[in-house]
Amino acid sequence: MSGANSSSLTPEFFILNGIPGLEEAHVWISLPFCFMYMIAVVGNCGLMYLIGHEEILHRPMYYFLTLLSFTDITLCTTTVPNMLCIFWFNLKKIGFKACLAQMFFVHTFTATESGMLMLMALDRYVAICYPLRYGTILTNPVIAKASLATFLRSVAFILPFTFLTKRLPYCRGNLIPHAYCDHMSVAKISCGNVKVNAVYGLLVALVVCAFDIFCITVSYTMILRAVMNLSSADARHKAFSTCTSHICAIVITYVPAFFNFFTHRFGGHTIPHHIHIIVANLYLLLPATMNPIVYGVKTKQIRESVIKFFSGDKSGITEIKGLKNK
Repeated sequence: MSGANSSSLTPEFFILNGIPGLEEAHVWISLPFCFMYMIAVVGNCGLMYLIGHEEILHRPMYYFLTLLSFTDITLCTTTVPNMLCIFWFNLKKIGFKACLAQMFFVHTFTATESGMLMLMALDRYVAICYPLRYGTILTNPVIAKASLATFLRSVAFILPFTFLTKRLPYCRGNLIPHAYCDHMSVAKISCGNVKVNAVYGLLVALVVCAFDIFCITVSYTMILRAVMNLSSADARHKAFSTCTSHICAIVITYVPAFFNFFTHRFGGHTIPHHIHIIVANLYLLLPATMNPIVYGVKTKQIRESVIKFFSGDKSGITEIKGLKNK
């Protein structure tokens, strides 16, 4: 086997095949991915700068949004530059350890992204159900500890992936039919027993994502009850409108994630493989591209801060600072 150590059956490198079956169209396929990546980098960096620069945005909701933006941009940066190298320059080789590292970071930040969406749902619950105690409950130390715990949870659950994958023998070749090193895509080219990998991957998905979705569902159930108990229709609309951006972010993140998860395990013979690979790449890139746009359009404080920043208008700051987004 090319690039392999015959004594340990551990390859020196893998070959990432990009999008199998569409190799001739790689250059054209790369254009929308490159465009989306540029939007993601500019949008998320701009959003993080704006939140750090504007005092009106120094609130728990926007601190969580900053962490989500950082997670999104880190997640897509672990895959997209390497993927573009495959599409443009046919640089398909990736070292064995580099592949494991990419796999670790992809899955760690995917789990962290899910956790951030869960924390943002809890933030909306506190803001709407306990508005007078919002600032005292979600203090900066609480936000920092909750965010760190979410990241460490991701590391703790994903780290075994690298050891489970490293232990496998690779005697079938070193060609990975994917554009990046995904856990099961790497494990499936092994000639060993990957049942433990499959079971543990399913367990992580159930524990991490199911827990996050459960918390999000409970939070929005409580929010809906609180909103419906408000006396006026205007108050109900104002309260629930603060959640629309987060709901859009949830849909943008989880819909392609679920499609990718279930087709990888149950739709291998019904969904064309190139469709699965394209969706797997979009599922990492789409949230990072769309979240800054969604929050920029839907969130009044961010929208006004952007206008003020580009216009250089210093007037009206007092009115903007008087706005509350609960």
